[in-house]
Amino acid sequence: MQTLRESSTASGGATGPAAEGARAGSGAARVRTTARAAGVCSAVLATAGAVLLAPAAVAADGDKVQKNIVDPQYSVTIAAQFQRPNGAMLSSALTYDPKLVPVGSHVTVSERTDSKNTRVALRVADLPANRTYGAHVHTGACGARPTDAGGHYQHRKDPRTPSVDPAYANPRNEAWLDFTTNARGEGSAESRHAWRFRTGEARSVAIHERRTATGPGVAGTAGRVVACYTVPFNNSKEAGKAVAGVLSKIF
Repeated sequence: MQTLRESSTASGGATGPAAEGARAGSGAARVRTTARAAGVCSAVLATAGAVLLAPAAVAADGDKVQKNIVDPQYSVTIAAQFQRPNGAMLSSALTYDPKLVPVGSHVTVSERTDSKNTRVALRVADLPANRTYGAHVHTGACGARPTDAGGHYQHRKDPRTPSVDPAYANPRNEAWLDFTTNARGEGSAESRHAWRFRTGEARSVAIHERRTATGPGVAGTAGRVVACYTVPFNNSKEAGKAVAGVLSKIF
């Protein structure tokens, strides 16, 4: 067991996913404890000096989790490397097309909420250079098949499925995170909304093969799901269990 103690500092105006952190109170130290076995890392979360194991936010395959459980705000940042689906399901970040999302490429997702608002940020690295991808928050956890993540999370649900009506399938009613990689294969995106995810209904970020369409009859479509990352949005116990479940096969 290895314990890392980090001093707490204010992030100021930082907006990137790596800047998101959990604040455990004024002047309190931020503690992150990791246990590694067979390449798997579980996170122990701290608040006000007391260390608590939070199963709903346990992460796999070297993921990092930071969570605010002191006040009504919720903040989480997790990072992983994409792996191919397999029987052991040792990764919560899965690539279904290694040409578009290579094995070993990196993904970071952060969420920050208060009583009314939500901000989600996505960052990727080691993808093909100068390429545009679609990305959205989905309702299901990632699985062996690209379709396991379900459809897009919608604040106002379209009574018809699949939802291709621009009145519902749009970046204001859904969390869109389309991005274009630079010459180094790095990309990032952020979505902001004046609403929060319903607990248990937002479970992953799915990356699609092309930019999201907006026209009637095709709104919200972005081609195949080429990668997926299970994320515990809004302190979702369901998403956390999906991530933590792989640990039972190792510990």
